[in-house]
Amino acid sequence: MKEIDCKAVAIITVTYNPELDPLRAQLEHLPAESLKIIVDNASQPEVLQNITALVSRMPTTRMLRNAKNLGLAAAVNLGVRAVREQAPQVRWVLLLDQDSEPHAGSIQNLVDSFNALELNGERVGCIGPLLLDAGTGLSYGFHQATRWRWRRAYPPVGSTRPVACANINGSGSLVPIDLFLQLGGLDESLFIDHIDTEWSFRVLAAGYGLWGIPSAVFTHRMGQTSVRFWMLGWHVWPSRTPQRHYFLFRNAVTLMRRPYVPPVWKSWAIVKLALTALVHGLFDPERRSQWHYMWQGVRAGLSMCSAPPPGKPA
Repeated sequence: MKEIDCKAVAIITVTYNPELDPLRAQLEHLPAESLKIIVDNASQPEVLQNITALVSRMPTTRMLRNAKNLGLAAAVNLGVRAVREQAPQVRWVLLLDQDSEPHAGSIQNLVDSFNALELNGERVGCIGPLLLDAGTGLSYGFHQATRWRWRRAYPPVGSTRPVACANINGSGSLVPIDLFLQLGGLDESLFIDHIDTEWSFRVLAAGYGLWGIPSAVFTHRMGQTSVRFWMLGWHVWPSRTPQRHYFLFRNAVTLMRRPYVPPVWKSWAIVKLALTALVHGLFDPERRSQWHYMWQGVRAGLSMCSAPPPGKPA
């Protein structure tokens, strides 16, 4: 297998009080010669000290420290701008959460798949790996949509065929840096949650495509914890804190008010939010706090500006 062109790919990881072992595992699985940017969103001093020590032992790894938590989107945008300044020859940025870990050969598979899709005449905006839940080992699948239905596609084990997607998870996504900057980067007003959803819809609205790559596999943690349940097959339900549900509900409601977001997603999002409220209302010991933050998120989403960020195509 040929080696990755390290000058073509830079990796950006955003950290906020991360567990050190998963972060170390991630960095150890990244191409040694690729530029790696760690953007820390004001982790606690003792955690930041450990991250700094870890980064100092990793080759071609740089660290940016934010004095306060600017949110995931703003941190990624800072990282991309740093890549453009420090390594103008880079073609792609690989975006990672702090607890995502690529399996062997997966980054190479992303690069090869991107090139193959372009050679096939596709306008490729973004591609992403198959994500496996860190706790259960189950696949999150890929998001697809018809006019009336939002669904997840689960490619058979061993499949190598790219899957056309309606949405790509942010962690593990490979994006051309020129396109990222052309479309204005991630929407910083969202702070966290549904940032990748909004970005995916903006890429599609600009006339580019999204693909999932089953041969590229990353282990990933979607929420603080996850629950494995059976409903016509095994599924994974991310479990989030009340504070995270505030952002999830706020940003979902915000996206429902934007014209470039597909109507099928808006309908699916209403059902998903209702189901989330029901599940936590029935089974979560913090149900009162959960419902409070969910409702506050809905109210905030209705009052947020519904205008798209800079770079949204007309």
